Amino acid sequence: MTHARAVPEAYPDGRPVQVVAHRGASEDVPEHTLAAYRKAIEDGADALECDIRLTADGELVCVHDRRVNRTSNGRGAVSSLELADLATLDFGSWKGRLADPEAPERYDLAERSRVLTLRRLLELVADTDRRVELAIETKHPTRWAGQVEERLIDLLHHFGLDRPPAPGGASQVRVMSFSSRSLRRVRLAAPALPTVYLMQYVSPRHRDGRLPAGVRIAGPSMRIVRANPGYVARLHRAGNRVHVWTVDEPRDVEMCARLGVDAIITNRPRQVLDQLSSMNAPGHGPDGPGR
Repeated sequence: MTHARAVPEAYPDGRPVQVVAHRGASEDVPEHTLAAYRKAIEDGADALECDIRLTADGELVCVHDRRVNRTSNGRGAVSSLELADLATLDFGSWKGRLADPEAPERYDLAERSRVLTLRRLLELVADTDRRVELAIETKHPTRWAGQVEERLIDLLHHFGLDRPPAPGGASQVRVMSFSSRSLRRVRLAAPALPTVYLMQYVSPRHRDGRLPAGVRIAGPSMRIVRANPGYVARLHRAGNRVHVWTVDEPRDVEMCARLGVDAIITNRPRQVLDQLSSMNAPGHGPDGPGR
């Protein structure tokens, strides 16, 4: 696997924040398809975010919802379907006309419509000629419980991604979840993997910036950050990094950059990268055009 640049220390344009493609370039291309992730890489995303679920025959697939109804032409829970069942479904047509008019020419029908396994996504990352990180979210509750984390760690180990490439180096993969129990299982099985505690709201025990034991990255929603911008500073003072989801609006991107968050998770990686580059350009500041 090629590691072309260090993350998060060195970005080509000096950006202080990592841009993470949420379910791929999912504004332009159907979410969680191979085409969505190819486009995110082409757009320059620093990292790719995906949700994983375990099929009835033990395969990890990149699907957000518990059921396939919203994002395919099928019905049923992912956990009750086998990979062969999912492979017969169309995961692309629901989105209608692609926002990127060139996408149909660049990506074949299978890449825009077939269910994506985590293994195939890891192969894509391995074949990329620059360093691209992965933020993998485990979805809970699920009938398979801890088997999700067990299969995930086994697959990451197969690709050599269950630990940093060198002692003291930065891991290429992090695991995220709203479930602290899931993150605990990951830390026990792969202590070198960073974990991210996702939050839809801030519980009283975490208001001072502390996170569940062993977790050093907070994943607050943009709604939390808008309502309480000072929470980012509290998290940083407690020694944690801050990865905010889902940040699509330009005013939210600017707020996150001003607050010094460490990563922006977005459906629009190309637009966010362009905006951050513009914000870093000379003349953007209190007296420049950016204010």
